Amino acid sequence: QVQLVESGGGLVQPGGSLRLSCAASGSIFNRYAMAWYRQAPGKQRELVAHITSGGSTNYAEFVKGRFTISRDNSKNTVSLQMNNLKPEDTAVYYCNLPLPVRNYWGQGTQVTVSS
Repeated sequence: QVQLVESGGGLVQPGGSLRLSCAASGSIFNRYAMAWYRQAPGKQRELVAHITSGGSTNYAEFVKGRFTISRDNSKNTVSLQMNNLKPEDTAVYYCNLPLPVRNYWGQGTQVTVSS
């Protein structure tokens, strides 16, 4: 059974930084891509960043140059470093593991950017 547990959310002022982490249980983590999504109130969940098993990354246009996704296969973790945060980054952020048979999600962590 795969479980994903996010941590690191919180309240930060505009221009500030946060680092989200996602810990994955199970031994299959390092074989698959991982991703971070976010969902703001009243909006659909959207892809933020994606990292392959080999470490290649892709980002949504709205976070390019500000966010960095990384993974540590030895620790079964994927992280999202968020810099220069803006109020429009306020959302619940979800860790995602898209397996062929099922899409796994974490419980989400709230990020609020406000002065």
